[in-house]
Amino acid sequence: MRKIFTIGSSKKSLRQFVDYLKNANVTNLVDVRLNNTSQLAGFAKKDDLAFVLELVGIGYFHDPSLAPDNALLDDYKKGRVTWAEYEKRYNDILMSRRIDCRADKIIGSGTPVFLCSEDKAERCHRRLLAEYIQRHSSQDITITHLG
Repeated sequence: MRKIFTIGSSKKSLRQFVDYLKNANVTNLVDVRLNNTSQLAGFAKKDDLAFVLELVGIGYFHDPSLAPDNALLDDYKKGRVTWAEYEKRYNDILMSRRIDCRADKIIGSGTPVFLCSEDKAERCHRRLLAEYIQRHSSQDITITHLG
């Protein structure tokens, strides 16, 4: 049984964030944010995060093809779509990008964690992505949301 994890960077200190990853024995972090260089990202800005993870022996990979597009993000933030509509549109995006064909490659051979900025996974695309990967992987996968 393979484990994959998800985590959000908001509402956590850098120490808490790294402790979650280390305690879960994560070996590689897949950054699934569309925008990861904003000042609002704090310690989770792309280059800073990659450096910190390197210091603790965790690989870093940013894959914006796993993120929702700007139109969907904008529609959801402005209340033009419900969460149910967001889920459907995001899953359609993953299908159109043929993420199903790369499911096993995305999770790699170690213990991956999908990173987004949302604190909780319930209404975050990282949960939807993990579930999509789970459905399309050739491996038996369990999902755990950290923090």
